[in-house]
Amino acid sequence: MSKKDFENMSQKEIEDYFGVTREEIEALAAPWDAGGVDGVPMGEVIVGRPLKFGEHLRLVGFKETEQKIERMDKRADSLGMKRSDYLRWLVDKDLAAADVA
Repeated sequence: MSKKDFENMSQKEIEDYFGVTREEIEALAAPWDAGGVDGVPMGEVIVGRPLKFGEHLRLVGFKETEQKIERMDKRADSLGMKRSDYLRWLVDKDLAAADVA
């Protein structure tokens, strides 16, 4: 469901959709709102986004015309990909074809 779908729903419809009432959510949040929760931390705390491909990534970028970017986005969308995933896929295909992968 999109954000717009929820904007047109009543409070009751939203509660039914998620299976939880506002009161239940507020009861669950109360310990955090009070400044803490019971329990013992488990494992190492890791700050930041998890590694997408199991290793650190470096930024690679280039400038392109708006028209070509729109075409890239349209093609990526037709393949069910985001632009960055589409570009990675193209590079992987080319490197494999050149036996550099």
